[in-house]
Amino acid sequence: MTRCRRHAFSLVELIVVVVIIGILAAIAIPRFSRGAAGAGDSSLRGNLSVLRNAVELYYYEHGEYPGENGDGTNAAGTEAALIAQLTQYSNDQGAVSATKTATHIYGPYLRTGIPPCPVSPRLGETGVEMVSGATAPAYTAAATTSGWVYNYQTGEIVANSNGTDPEGTSYDAY
Repeated sequence: MTRCRRHAFSLVELIVVVVIIGILAAIAIPRFSRGAAGAGDSSLRGNLSVLRNAVELYYYEHGEYPGENGDGTNAAGTEAALIAQLTQYSNDQGAVSATKTATHIYGPYLRTGIPPCPVSPRLGETGVEMVSGATAPAYTAAATTSGWVYNYQTGEIVANSNGTDPEGTSYDAY
C-alpha cells in the first residue's frame, strides 16, 4: 500500500514567515507615516511660494503690496479686497475688474484664489488674517478660520499654524 502524504507547512516555517512580515512592517510603517508628514511640509512650502510670488509680482507692477489702497493705509483693509487684487485684473492704482480692459492690464496673479493651508491646526482653511506694522506675521490663535497671516505693509505671508515640522521648525517660520 502506498501512503498518501500531505504536504503542509510546519509550525516553525509559519513562525518564521510571521516574524519576517512583522520586521518588514516595523520598517515600512514609520517610513509611510513620515512620508505623509513630509507631504504636508512640501505642500506648505509650495503654497507659500505661490502666494509670495503673487504678492511680489503685484508689488513690482503696482509699487505697493496688495491690500493697500495707494496711500499705504490699507483703506480697502479686507481679505476680500486682497483676494480681488490677486485674482482679478487691476489697473496701476490697484482698482480691480473681472475682465481685462484697456486700463486693467495687470494680473490676475492667482488663478483660483487663496490655496488652503495644508498643516494643522488650520488644515484646509483658505482665509487670510490681515495684519500691519513692523512685526513679522505669526500664528494668530484668535483667527480660527484663517489659514494664512498676511502683513499688507511688508508683503510677508506665513501659515497660521503653531505646529512644527519633524525637524522642530515652526510652520509660521517657513
